[in-house]
Amino acid sequence: MLDFARAATLKEVATLTQDDLDYLSHSHGNTIGALLIHIASIEYAHQIITFKDRDLSESENLKWQVPLELGESGRNIIKNQPLDYYMNQLMAVRNDTLDLFSTIKEDWLYIEDTWPNGVPINYYYLWFHVMEDEMNHCGQIKAIKRLLSYR
Repeated sequence: MLDFARAATLKEVATLTQDDLDYLSHSHGNTIGALLIHIASIEYAHQIITFKDRDLSESENLKWQVPLELGESGRNIIKNQPLDYYMNQLMAVRNDTLDLFSTIKEDWLYIEDTWPNGVPINYYYLWFHVMEDEMNHCGQIKAIKRLLSYR
């Protein structure tokens, strides 16, 4: 599922320019570049939560908080990067994910836990969310690409 989602995302962005990646369709939206780094940040955060059983550290938050939250900070900070920058971030995080997954057995996915609000979860659910989040943002990227021709 993770590979399918990533292939779909990469197909959508393969030919985009830096101007395309920085295009903001409205004042409260996200750019394609911001969505790409957000995808990487969600995956990274889930690596930490599931494989290291902790929240992001202060130094990790310095790097990933803006891409995780996006919003006004994301619009102001995440820009002026070429496609290779985003591709490298996505690839580096994914390579780490694959390395981490190579260290566990499949039953690890079914380890149960509970969110602080009492909702039960397992690691399969958390990693499904990583894939589902990427597919949703891939849909946003497709919609933004349609708007690019109206610039």
